[in-house]
Amino acid sequence: MSGRTYVHGYTEREAERLRDQAETLTGLLHDDTRYRAGSRVLEAGCGTGAQTVILARNCPGARITSVDLSEASLGEARKRVREAGITNVTFEAGDIFDLQYEPGSFDHIFLCFVLEHLAEPRRALECLRPLLREGGTITVIEGDHGSAYFHPDSPYARRAIGCLVDLQREMGGNALIGRELYPLVAGAGYRDVHVSPRMVYVDATRPDLVLGFTRLTFTAMVEGVGEDAVARGMMSRQDWERGIADLYRTSEPDGVFCYTFFKATGRK
Repeated sequence: MSGRTYVHGYTEREAERLRDQAETLTGLLHDDTRYRAGSRVLEAGCGTGAQTVILARNCPGARITSVDLSEASLGEARKRVREAGITNVTFEAGDIFDLQYEPGSFDHIFLCFVLEHLAEPRRALECLRPLLREGGTITVIEGDHGSAYFHPDSPYARRAIGCLVDLQREMGGNALIGRELYPLVAGAGYRDVHVSPRMVYVDATRPDLVLGFTRLTFTAMVEGVGEDAVARGMMSRQDWERGIADLYRTSEPDGVFCYTFFKATGRK
């Protein structure tokens, strides 16, 4: 993906976090994405394959082509799909802005947590549109870090999240992109655009989400940019550690955490 800089890095821990995120959010984000047998599906920006496995399992009869610019990520994705026993996915190296497929090659295009890392997300959607057949669909899923709120509240935790947002912006991305999906997809020329918010609500009655989302997905993601944030003087180390501790505090029995994802669909 040309123009993409991944703020979270390509570490083994990040690959684990992406897997935790995908598995935790499967029902919320993916259950209404089902492509019929024989459909040609392009997954644009598959990364390490965390979403690929879910997409392929939900659509076992579809023919999925998953592309990414990073050879390292593709290697991890191939391994993950092979270990899952999935056989309906083909991986290829490719740049979202310059994919070498014939016009109308796909019935559906799927992107999940990709646009937030692109400096030109609308152009990416414009470049993908010719690859769809007439009447084909696009599905785009993104988060929005500005939607996070929690109890107990903490200015240190909110600032730590703000550091991640600022770092991603400096790298050309947009961690607040969820709220922009409608104008992005509609502006790229797709019709019948529909956006649905998908809130994650976590309290002690949902222990799977306490662990899988609050701790292993969201807080781990913020924690991962700590060295950069402190090195750049965005927060003192003491304040940063307080912020991360306060985020983990929301996973205690009296804590609450909320976050909203956005899922957009459109048609060529």
